[in-house]
Amino acid sequence: MHDSAAVPPEVTDDLRRLIADAGITHNADLIARTLATGVGLGIDGASRLDLKITTSALTEMRAAFRLFAPYAGIPKVTIFGSARTRPDQEVYRATAAVARALADRGWMVVTGAGPGIMQAAAEGAGPQQSLGVSIRLPFEDKPNAVIAENARNVAMKYFFTRKLMLVKESHGFVCVPGGFGTLDEMFELLTLQQTGKADPTPIVLLDEPNGTFWQGLQRFIDEQLVGGGVISPDDFDRVVVTDSVDAAAFAITDFWRNYDSLRWVGDRLVLRLRVEPSDAEVAGLNEQFGFLLASGRIERHEPLRPEQDDHDRLDLPRLVMNLDQRRVGSLYRIIRAINALESSPSGPARAA
Repeated sequence: MHDSAAVPPEVTDDLRRLIADAGITHNADLIARTLATGVGLGIDGASRLDLKITTSALTEMRAAFRLFAPYAGIPKVTIFGSARTRPDQEVYRATAAVARALADRGWMVVTGAGPGIMQAAAEGAGPQQSLGVSIRLPFEDKPNAVIAENARNVAMKYFFTRKLMLVKESHGFVCVPGGFGTLDEMFELLTLQQTGKADPTPIVLLDEPNGTFWQGLQRFIDEQLVGGGVISPDDFDRVVVTDSVDAAAFAITDFWRNYDSLRWVGDRLVLRLRVEPSDAEVAGLNEQFGFLLASGRIERHEPLRPEQDDHDRLDLPRLVMNLDQRRVGSLYRIIRAINALESSPSGPARAA
């Protein structure tokens, strides 16, 4: 078996010339790797089915990247929920209301572009602030009317590429009662957060007024998952469970009150903030979260050299720490504490 590293040097040179002839200069090295991987699949003798999966996935990802690109600077929230929910149900109205509340605060709403909860969210946000990532199914063959109005939708063949795009671009998530698909998406979000494979983001489980759907899930998690020792006792604490539209919208925006973004530089974790904490506040963070560190202390710091080289959020104050990477799932606790500092901005913010 060969791999992409076995692509002959002369072929690699031809690929680089092809890229240059196409006028591509930005990230040309990554484009070359992408093309070399395609050639490598041919060298491997990959089956036609494997090649069809590969080409379809890349084609869908390119289409999705192009859909989202014009809105890169706008914060987005993805709303998951059942396609079977009817407009006369309270949870439908609650979904529309939370989407409207977030759109009023400058957020765009991303959905699976189908009926039910997806349509409720799009109606609440309005066509100008809605984006759709639909799945091609025999019984759900076109986006709902709100999404279709401005053609802000990309259709996917594969669930895995669709799920990638529903998660990748968003700064927050609202899950509304639904079936297998909704629960799959919610548990994948929790897995990504627990394992540190995705940056921390707020996750809200929204129910209808006095609803019990998520309460039942929470009992199962407490009794079976935590009780059975297969997750940590605080793994579900990152989630806000509520039947209040106002509380749901606040939980999404308040997560970004002071916290802005993060970056790993080697073993060091950099948290970028909107307002610099005081000495006393940094000391308090160390006292509260020192047990999460592999070594050293949480410290205020100037931008690290790789950040300077990349011109990466250089205007923002920073906290730098050697976080124990086995405890990365607890990072949301530090972020919540940072947002609660007295030096934090007085009101919730929208994500950068």
